[in-house]
Amino acid sequence: MKERGKKALGAVGEDLACRYLESRGHRILERNWRGGHLEVDIISTASDGVHFVEVKTRTAPVAASLEDQVGPQKQHRIADAALKYLNTNHLESPPEVFFDIVSVVFDGQSADVKYIPGAWIPIYT
Repeated sequence: MKERGKKALGAVGEDLACRYLESRGHRILERNWRGGHLEVDIISTASDGVHFVEVKTRTAPVAASLEDQVGPQKQHRIADAALKYLNTNHLESPPEVFFDIVSVVFDGQSADVKYIPGAWIPIYT
């Protein structure tokens, strides 16, 4: 797939992910937030805290499990971005922080959206 097509598909996937999260009570704060070389696809708030969401958009068939699509290196980069976001946005009180994954898989004209809240907990050694 050409790069332009991938970006367009990714943007549609992020739109669907935002609508999915909003339907579950999230308020979208940021999309494609960048802090230097770090990036987070979606930052949202919900009644339980702040969510840093990685969106994986694919076309069927997809062989890798959803958890395998966001490996340890990517998790670490998202956690670094989250820390930078929290430090630069001076939220009123330290919120509960969650790292989530939304998978959007297109199969013809339909899309299957799967959400894993709290998909991982960052580990720093």
